[in-house]
Amino acid sequence: QGQLVESGGGLVQAGGSLRLSCAASGIIFRLNVMGWYRQAPGKQRELVAFIHSGGITNYADSVKGRFTISRDNAKNTVYLQMNSLKPEDTAVYYCNADNIVTRVEYWGKGTLVTVSS
Repeated sequence: QGQLVESGGGLVQAGGSLRLSCAASGIIFRLNVMGWYRQAPGKQRELVAFIHSGGITNYADSVKGRFTISRDNAKNTVYLQMNSLKPEDTAVYYCNADNIVTRVEYWGKGTLVTVSS
């Protein structure tokens, strides 16, 4: 069974930065598109960014130019560098793995990011 473990969340002031990490185990990492999603209180979960094994990325418009997703295929880890954070970025951030062959998905348990104004 695949397992995803997020880390790096916390409390930061507006304008600050955080780096989230997601360590994957039990999956063939290179066959998975890795993504970050977030869910704010009272809102639906939304896509933040995803990255293919070869490095192709895609971002939500709300985070373009501020967030950067990257992956280390040797370490089975995906990262989300978040700069210029805004209070509206406050949410629980979830890591997702989507196997491009089987379409089996795994989710992490999430890490809370709180941005104070």
